[in-house]
Amino acid sequence: MEQSRQARNVAIFIYENVEPLDFVGPFEVFISGSNRGKDFKVYTVAENDCPVKALGDLSIIPAYTIAACPKPDILVVPGGWGSRKEMLNETITTWIREISNDVEILLSVCTGALILANANLLDGLKVTTNRSAIHELRSIVSDATEILEEVRYVDNGKIILSAGVSAGMDASLYVIEKLLGENRAANSANIMEYDWRRK
Repeated sequence: MEQSRQARNVAIFIYENVEPLDFVGPFEVFISGSNRGKDFKVYTVAENDCPVKALGDLSIIPAYTIAACPKPDILVVPGGWGSRKEMLNETITTWIREISNDVEILLSVCTGALILANANLLDGLKVTTNRSAIHELRSIVSDATEILEEVRYVDNGKIILSAGVSAGMDASLYVIEKLLGENRAANSANIMEYDWRRK
């Protein structure tokens, strides 16, 4: 059953000027919900193996490059000011588009939605992003895409999008609930002493 399956790989994509809590929040959530690594193996991945400077000059050494990372079951695409550059990076948008065919869950946080939009993954879906970037998202998605402004996260099945920053933690807890049940998600929130805000 669920306990006997191999741990799911959770790849968290990082890039220059990524918002720290957009990626560290989900990282912490999946670690807290991993049953001491039995259910989730969480790692960072970047375009190359150089140290990545997040907003505020937080320096992170990615665990893997996109060319050499273990196949993800869950891919988290965070936001931040750097998303405006990465959304135009064809290497990244192509990688995300291709890997989206095989992942179980693709989760964007905040303006990570802009990257998914330019990877042509949001057509016809219900989407959200940071409230301050709704206008940017609206300018690049098709009329078939429905933008929700007052939600913490929205589930389209495989593709889940969250609003800004801390909403990525709420969406990550929702993913744990979806995959492993409400008790596991609630326990993960308790471990972090985090007040889980649902939709």
